[in-house]
Amino acid sequence: MHEYETLTLTVDGRGVAICTLNRPEKRNAMTDRMLAELIDMAGRMSADPDVRAVILTGAGDFFCAGGDLSWMKQQIEADRATRMKQARGLADALFVLNTMEKPLIGRINGSAFGGGLGLISVCDVAIAPATAQFGFTETRLGLIPATISPYVLARMGEGKARRVFMSARLFPAHEAVALDLLARAVHTEDLDAAIEAEVAPYLTVASGAVAASKRLARSLGPRIEPEVIEATIKALADTWESEEARHGIEAFLTKTPPRWVR
Repeated sequence: MHEYETLTLTVDGRGVAICTLNRPEKRNAMTDRMLAELIDMAGRMSADPDVRAVILTGAGDFFCAGGDLSWMKQQIEADRATRMKQARGLADALFVLNTMEKPLIGRINGSAFGGGLGLISVCDVAIAPATAQFGFTETRLGLIPATISPYVLARMGEGKARRVFMSARLFPAHEAVALDLLARAVHTEDLDAAIEAEVAPYLTVASGAVAASKRLARSLGPRIEPEVIEATIKALADTWESEEARHGIEAFLTKTPPRWVR
């Protein structure tokens, strides 16, 4: 199996792959390298006829904290072309994961913020411990949840998304279920059994029919067209150029409250 720097990938004898975000010391925050490796992983799993299902999870007790701090630092002084390129990295990874030919089952091992919720939204089903918390935390920094938005809205619907999309409010796992972000919230000790219950049916059905059914569901649901993705990339770059974002990121990096905190 291919070796990665930020992921681990194993495939068992049944053809069940487990892809683990493997930066636990950084709460599995996403970097350019991780996004590129997720794209590579998804392509490999889609092309492998022996793979029946893919489980996406995280190392440690956090699923994904969103963007890496060093990435945020770089964006403060980056030019527009660089910001567009960086935004495109996450957009491309989400697109490839969303269109992967195999079922993607989210074993959401802990809390997730920002871009981590984008990863949850491209899973075909996601289950988390009842103790996990979630939040679209971008607006705390003067940013917007841009490139994840097509997948979040497709998963949650506009009405439910608007309850949590703009406020950066943290919400518990049981609310994430009500919002359709998660399928279930379970006791931590029951998580593996719940994931196995999702995997087991895929070992009894035709892989080609599964892939075709997934394509059909996507074609009949909200259409995430290239121009939509491009618009989200542009929106994020525009926001990074705002005075609010500069102030918010600097406040975050210096651990001081931004001016909008009351």
